[in-house]
Amino acid sequence: MPTTPHISLEQWRCLQAVVDYGGFAQAAARLNRSQSAVSYNVAKLQRQLGLRLLQLEGRKARLTASGEAVLRQARQLLQQAAELERFAAALEQGWEAEIRLVVDAAFPTPLLMEALRRFEPHCPSIRIQLSEVILSGAEEALQAGEADLAISAQPGSFLADPLLEVEFIAVASAGHPLLAGGRELDYRDLERETQIVTRDSGVVKKRDVGWLGAQTRWTVSSLETATTAVRNGLGFAWLPRHRIEPLLRSGELQRLPLREGRSYLSTVYLIFGPQGEPGPGVRQLATILRQVAADSGIKNPAE
Repeated sequence: MPTTPHISLEQWRCLQAVVDYGGFAQAAARLNRSQSAVSYNVAKLQRQLGLRLLQLEGRKARLTASGEAVLRQARQLLQQAAELERFAAALEQGWEAEIRLVVDAAFPTPLLMEALRRFEPHCPSIRIQLSEVILSGAEEALQAGEADLAISAQPGSFLADPLLEVEFIAVASAGHPLLAGGRELDYRDLERETQIVTRDSGVVKKRDVGWLGAQTRWTVSSLETATTAVRNGLGFAWLPRHRIEPLLRSGELQRLPLREGRSYLSTVYLIFGPQGEPGPGVRQLATILRQVAADSGIKNPAE
């Protein structure tokens, strides 16, 4: 059965202030307390713990070894208490406790991580539930009311704002037969080889996107697996440029010299969930995602 703490946050706060500001008088001034109140709280704290936490050297109070160990834990406790108060205040102002963010795997992961990094200081206690989907997966999450904010390549029937364009490039590994002849290719060359395709993560209205004319087709569940399969010479695929740029630079993957269809552009959209007016956290995250996309230099088709 959990025990009830006998030491107050005020006592821990007084101890921390005495150490941080160099003495009882300085701590009292910073905390807007009387010096006697600060001294009483620290003395009571030491008495309750049965430990000597401070020793006086002239007019300066210094921590004992026990005091250093205890104060390290107390600082964490005070920080958690402050975060809890900020979280409660944010909830009182209408901020959400959790944001369900659904993102199409075609959206560049570095941009997503940068957006979340910028968002975190605004309300660090908001939980982010992040789901990565492919093709119709985001639309289905929106329709099921399982997304507060979505980045989707297929907006379906939802009102959506274009965010950026993702370029998909036809590639194969350096030693693939399609690259052996050094000549221009057409669809008849592709038909004879294995194509690597990424499966739609939706379950209701699965969609296939792009050219799918190869007689042999391997379907995988993620862009990461598709990239690995192509790197290992198992087939060719159209893959997002942002995911394979280092492999193109190193020569491990090479662009297919197609007569047409060497690449295509896919627009990804920002969509609010259909649950009504979005909360301030969702709006803030959407603003940051737009800014990060704009800062990336990747073309926004709306501009």
